[in-house]
Amino acid sequence: MNKTLLIVGGPTASGKTALAIDLATFYGTEIVSADARQFYREISIGTAKPSEKELHSVPHHFINSHSVTDHVNAADYGMMARELLQQLFKKHDLVVLAGGSGLFIDAVTGMIDELPAASEQHRNFLNDLLNKEGLTALQDLLKVKDPVTHSRIDLMNPRRVIRALEVILTVGKPYSQLIRKSLPDCPWNIIRTGVLHSRDTLYERINLRTAEMIFSGLKDEAISVYDYKSLPALQTVGYREMFDHIEGKYSIETAQELIAQHTRNYAKRQLTWFRKYEDMVWIAPDEQHRIHRLIG
Repeated sequence: MNKTLLIVGGPTASGKTALAIDLATFYGTEIVSADARQFYREISIGTAKPSEKELHSVPHHFINSHSVTDHVNAADYGMMARELLQQLFKKHDLVVLAGGSGLFIDAVTGMIDELPAASEQHRNFLNDLLNKEGLTALQDLLKVKDPVTHSRIDLMNPRRVIRALEVILTVGKPYSQLIRKSLPDCPWNIIRTGVLHSRDTLYERINLRTAEMIFSGLKDEAISVYDYKSLPALQTVGYREMFDHIEGKYSIETAQELIAQHTRNYAKRQLTWFRKYEDMVWIAPDEQHRIHRLIG
C-alpha cells in the first residue's frame, strides 16, 4: 500500500477536529496538526484546541509543542512536519494532517517556496505606516499590490499583512505569485478533504463557539498572556479583541461580537484558500463514508 497523507481541512468551527479523530481512530493512526496557533501551550481556549480527552484518544502532534515566545513560521513548520511524517510513515500506511491553516498545509505538501528575508528599510517603512495610519492603511496597500493575497490572508493580523507586503516590496512581485501553482513530486499519496457547511450553519457554529470561549474563561487566559501581547503568536482573532477589552476600550459583550465577526471573516478567507485546490473533496460532517471510499 502506498503511504497516504489524508488532509482534513476547512474553515474554523467546521468540525475538523472531531472528524480527524474519528478517522485516525478508525485507521489506527496519528494526527499531525496544521493549525497555526495550537502549537502554543500557554493558549488553549482561544485556539479551540482538542480537549484533554480528545488528545488522549489518539496521538496528536504539534499541539502544545511550543511557547508563545517561539516564532514558528510556515517554512519552519513545513520542515518539522515533513521530518515527523517520515518517521510516522515507518509505522503507519496512513497519517491524518488536520487543520485550517492552508499556508501550513502547503508547506507540508511542497506548494510553498522559500520566501526571501525582508530588508530592514521595508520593514521599518511598514511598521511606521502601521503606527501612523493604522492597520487599514496596510490592508489598502496590500489590496493594491496583491489583491489575491488580500482576499486570502487574515487581514486582522498585522504581522501577516506586514510579512506579505515585505515580500512584495523586496521582490517586486505579488506575494501570491511566489506560491507554487502545481504540486511537485511528493513522496506520499495525498487525499485532500474539507468539511463543508452551509454559510448560515457555519456562522451559527462560529457564534456558538465564541460564546463558549467567553464562558470558559477566555478573558482570564488573555490576562495570563497579556505581557506577551505584542508577540506574533498573540496577534490573532480572539486575543486582540480581548486585550482591547482588558484595556477598557469596550465591553465584554462588544469583544464577543467582534471576535465572532472577525472569525466569520477569517472563515471566508479560509474557504477561498481551500477552494483553489482542484482535487479537494468537500464533505458534510456525516459523510465520513465518502472518505473511506477515497482511501479504498
